[in-house]
Amino acid sequence: MLTPTAAGELPGVGAATLCEAFQMCAGGDASRPALCGFDHGSSLNWGEYAARVGRIAGGLAAIGVGKGDTVGMLLSNRPEFQLVDNAALHLGAIPFSMYSTSPPEQIAYLLENARNRILVTERQFLAVLEQTDTGAIEHLIVVDADPGDGGDLAALEAGAGADFDLEAAWRSVEPEDVATLIYTSGTTGPPKGVELTHRNILSAVDACMKLGGVPVGAQLVSYLPHAHIADRLMGHYYQLASGGTVTTVADPTRVMEAVAFCRPSVFIGVPRVWEKLQSALVAGFRSESPERHSAIEAALEGGFEKVRAEQAGDPVPAPVGEAWMKADEQIFTPIRARLGFDRATWLLTGSAPIPRRVHEFFCAIGLPICEGWGLSECVALGAVNAVDRPRIGWVGRPLPGTELKQDEDGELLLRGPQVMRGYRDAPEQTAAVLDADGWLRTGDIGEVDREGWVRIIDRKKELIISAGGKNMSPANIEEALKRASKWIGQACCIGDGRPYNVALLVLDPEACAAYIAEHDLGDAAVAALAADERIRAEVDAAVEQANRHLARAEQIKRYALLPDEWLPSGDELTPTMKLKRRVILAKYGQQIEELYRGGR
Repeated sequence: MLTPTAAGELPGVGAATLCEAFQMCAGGDASRPALCGFDHGSSLNWGEYAARVGRIAGGLAAIGVGKGDTVGMLLSNRPEFQLVDNAALHLGAIPFSMYSTSPPEQIAYLLENARNRILVTERQFLAVLEQTDTGAIEHLIVVDADPGDGGDLAALEAGAGADFDLEAAWRSVEPEDVATLIYTSGTTGPPKGVELTHRNILSAVDACMKLGGVPVGAQLVSYLPHAHIADRLMGHYYQLASGGTVTTVADPTRVMEAVAFCRPSVFIGVPRVWEKLQSALVAGFRSESPERHSAIEAALEGGFEKVRAEQAGDPVPAPVGEAWMKADEQIFTPIRARLGFDRATWLLTGSAPIPRRVHEFFCAIGLPICEGWGLSECVALGAVNAVDRPRIGWVGRPLPGTELKQDEDGELLLRGPQVMRGYRDAPEQTAAVLDADGWLRTGDIGEVDREGWVRIIDRKKELIISAGGKNMSPANIEEALKRASKWIGQACCIGDGRPYNVALLVLDPEACAAYIAEHDLGDAAVAALAADERIRAEVDAAVEQANRHLARAEQIKRYALLPDEWLPSGDELTPTMKLKRRVILAKYGQQIEELYRGGR
């Protein structure tokens, strides 16, 4: 069970700008921990944090950064991101981040669009920058450069002018000033720079405070890419309302180590994070003694029964409730403590649908994950489940102060104070999604019930219309395929304008690694496993199982098991693990045509 939210007023609530919120938090006990670099061993208290923000702001001002200027960052998750971002905000400048996995061509495009003269990075990214047309960049600041090199952060801090007035600078910042650019993932064309104002961001933070998810002095974790609005919101901006501590994790594979270390109050994990954690827990259960394993399995079965009754709106049978309370004391509470979620007040997921079996599992062990929905254009939040009892399969209800309605074709339209100002230098693209009355076309097809609960069906542009006129959601079909077997890591359904659906399937890398270790296959590659008849038989069975849960028109008639890995740094996936459907259709066009010619 989640820990109740701590009482007390959050120190940054009521601020008009992010820099004012920061100053309100910094005005408290200076010895409170503020930033902790989990991978770097560095830490700062609030007094040190505020002092360095002031010095970096002065250094940026000395090299010409002022109100409305952009400051680019290509950084892993480390305290220097929060330092530089906040310093730029105090000047009324616009800090923005780029995905570290982006190729040189895309980085060059973002630099050209943002028109920043300052770029802050670290040594590990210098090689990719050497291949990039950095255009108008005048100052390259390397945060981990050797002292004395001249381009290090310490030199920037030392360069602040004696006459720099930090308070005058931050007090000149207005709520409607742009606070950051969030570049879209580019699945439907070149990335667009979403302009989010101080008011946009603080309204989203305030709405979440009203839902009770962020306590005073919140412990937060920053491990998602800074270019993703979810990290900026949950691993940066929330700190400015709570006066808490951010633990940064440069290596995302170590995020659960960091969770156990800092015991976060609020944590967001994309579905893949929760899936991996469930797999690790289940594997750990199997390694217990037979008696202990049996006890855990029985506790889980009782937990599932309890969750399913709650989700159906039925009373939990007294014996089931009593058995769960006993299991919670003896089994689930120690599990939560070992994971580091024993102080959590709000656990969230988003970006993609979380598999129901995964969601039910965590609810069963007393970790009710709250699914939310949004997009960069509305600070990642349009609707979210509150902390008391999440509704599985639904993304919650609109945030306080947010209006939601459906267009004739089912597209969700959203209006609220968190809706972006527009796309940078793209008035036509802005007008296409944001009307004069402030309604944002989200591009998502959804369902809204009488109580205002929202369910997402699919992206409007990604719906499949078969040759027979049947409208289908590829995302739902793909989820059914992935849910059917641990072996299916990624699935792409094809069928638009076709007589039936086919799919491209990619093996799950973790399942492959476990299989390689179990069978002592040494350096076996995914390509070899994709040709393994035993694994192909497993995938065959999974596709058949998925088809049993799909309507006839939705079923997969043929599939190709690709000998490839799809990675966020590759062609097929965005950094947030969304399918680049147009790229996939082009890259695997030959395999797709073979499937429709009757091949495998």
